[in-house]
Amino acid sequence: MENEGELKTALKERKVQFEMFFTLPDFSDISLRDYQETMQRPFFSLSKRKRVKPIDYTSPDRSVTVHVSPNAAYGMATIWDADIMIYLASHLNELRERGVNDLSPVIRLQPGDLLKRISWGTSGRAYERLVNALDRLQATTIKTSIRASAKSRETTFSWIDSYTHLVDENTQRSLGMEITLSKWFFDGVMDKRSILSISPLYFEITSGLGKWLYRASRKHAGGNGAEGFTIGFDTLHQKSGSESSYPVFKRKLLELARANELPDISLEVLDGESVRPKMKMVMRRHLDQQVKRKRGATAPSPALAGGEPLGHEADGQMVQPGLALNLISQFARGMRVEGDKPATQRPEAVPRRPSPALQGSASKIVDSEIYAAIRSDFPGWDYDELMRRFDAFLGANPKELPRNYSKRFYGFVKEHHRRNKYRL
Repeated sequence: MENEGELKTALKERKVQFEMFFTLPDFSDISLRDYQETMQRPFFSLSKRKRVKPIDYTSPDRSVTVHVSPNAAYGMATIWDADIMIYLASHLNELRERGVNDLSPVIRLQPGDLLKRISWGTSGRAYERLVNALDRLQATTIKTSIRASAKSRETTFSWIDSYTHLVDENTQRSLGMEITLSKWFFDGVMDKRSILSISPLYFEITSGLGKWLYRASRKHAGGNGAEGFTIGFDTLHQKSGSESSYPVFKRKLLELARANELPDISLEVLDGESVRPKMKMVMRRHLDQQVKRKRGATAPSPALAGGEPLGHEADGQMVQPGLALNLISQFARGMRVEGDKPATQRPEAVPRRPSPALQGSASKIVDSEIYAAIRSDFPGWDYDELMRRFDAFLGANPKELPRNYSKRFYGFVKEHHRRNKYRL
């Protein structure tokens, strides 16, 4: 009887575990946020090789110190491991945006959602990579003066305090994961002023230095308008914590600037032939605005049936369902079926320049910030044509009407860009 009682207790606990994780909300498409304090200073190794050499950084004015100690067994947390911290910061921000008040540093999530959002894939190898990254995040020790209390000059922490991965014993299927963030990181993310939006294409950056440079550029140039931000190569070398010698670091920076393929950010080298070259960083959206002003381009505002403009609800993002359906039905009626298209016209081949008659409609319908992000993250497409295809899809699938039209359209363009970017 005693064994029977233990079995019932175990089954009850198992049921609670199943319910706890299978009832988690979907966070596979959350808007990405990064914690500013970690974006411009050397908190992570920029190499995939195991790093056992510590990072020891002091700002020129000696007001900021960062010391990162690797673990002898696992090495130091890498800039790729930071993808996980970006997701966790985004997860907390999403909970806050959904009105959850009792937020906790203990985060329960489906590892598949995390892996898909940070573009690591969902293979067995990806899960193994996730576990290894979590080990490094938990084992790496950071000591910094950033946000230290008045009573202490430094704070010591690891990125995460602990993690638990629940796996079904019979199927080996992942049931969910529980990650406990460090107090330092959690408190920082809870200050909404301390997080910045980043491009989903950040996760497609393959270079460790490129990933760090994007984060540093986003932090430095984000609020500086068309003037951007200019910084010396030598300062970037110090702030990155790179193990590369300065000549190698300089060569890699020049290659990144020459390619100029970082999402959101435009890079320009100043005084490249001098002893002390500089990097100018400007958000691409500001450059687009400058070009538009020079051209004096104006676009007519699209109208809905009855002459009513498309409105938004009080939150500034949600398209009113009635208006959205009206719009969808208009576009759907105007679309030709696939069979009417010439055989030489591929469905995925979108014109790269919008026709004058249609130019501007997407920019008037989509939330302005999201439209700017689309132009910055996925340049070169005819957004009006993509919007007609998106609305045709919604018209044929009324159950798919999104809660947030602009965000869903962003995802639609993102997927199109992913599939067809090499045809640009």
